[in-house]
Amino acid sequence: MRWLSLPLMTALMTALMLAASGCRVLGPFSPLRPVEQLLIYPQSVAPSFARHGQAAGRQVWVETENRQQLDARYFAHRHPQAVALYCHGNVGTVEKWAVLAGRLSKMHRLSILVFDYRGYGRSTGIAHERGILQDAEAARNWLAQENGIQACDVVLIGRSLGGAVAVDLASNGGARGLILESTFSSLPDVAERHAAWLLPEWNMTQRLNSLQKIKNYSGPLLQSHGDTDYLIPLALAKELFATAPGPKKFIVVPEGTHNDDHIRYCGCGTRILSPHTAAGRIDLGESSRIGTLGLRARLRTCSRVLIR
Repeated sequence: MRWLSLPLMTALMTALMLAASGCRVLGPFSPLRPVEQLLIYPQSVAPSFARHGQAAGRQVWVETENRQQLDARYFAHRHPQAVALYCHGNVGTVEKWAVLAGRLSKMHRLSILVFDYRGYGRSTGIAHERGILQDAEAARNWLAQENGIQACDVVLIGRSLGGAVAVDLASNGGARGLILESTFSSLPDVAERHAAWLLPEWNMTQRLNSLQKIKNYSGPLLQSHGDTDYLIPLALAKELFATAPGPKKFIVVPEGTHNDDHIRYCGCGTRILSPHTAAGRIDLGESSRIGTLGLRARLRTCSRVLIR
């Protein structure tokens, strides 16, 4: 092969490497990376803070290991039955999600922190897989220190993209409980349902492989998903749930879409947040389906049950 020039040999080796592993080996230089950045981490402008003043919470800054500053809202309950970290989805900023966090705090007696990933709202940096996972770790550590507890005693709540972030945290250090809403098995699995021709399993640089990570979490899991979620199909959520080894419960919400809020009523069916129940002894059952009429009944009983 002496007749091959060095540039040509380099090009051939690169082509062989891409053929074997896809564009994902190129990392930030992958031709799909800009598309992933736009679809997975859309850079939205934060809404006016005054619009959500009634649920603003206490504004705090969380610093990550690599000195990024994360905008966050903290709701301290006077008599909390649990301390929770809320990992939001890929659309919207903390000023929007603080409304939901405030409701969760009041409804379930939670001291709860919701934060923006790097690049979102006023948080510094640029969002990427490793970065947002580091952000969540920093947020959990801040919350644990604020409440004088261990990081593993924090309840993790994750929605959509935030579900994958919460699974990563739970698989690294554990959690008092894990509550997932409208989340997925992995990002390539979702992309496969919408653009299989892009060969996402080979080419996507952003993975968030919850299917593998959740095997390392044996604590209690409450998971909910709408049966008309066309962005993240119900089948992907069930695949993730089936892999979880610990005590678990899956709730199917009839006519529930990806944008519907499930946590506010699905949380009523579990003992995850009870301060008097040992995590290893929690019996959540396996699965249930909330009927259309049962939905209103569950909403009415939420304030009475308070997850006791």
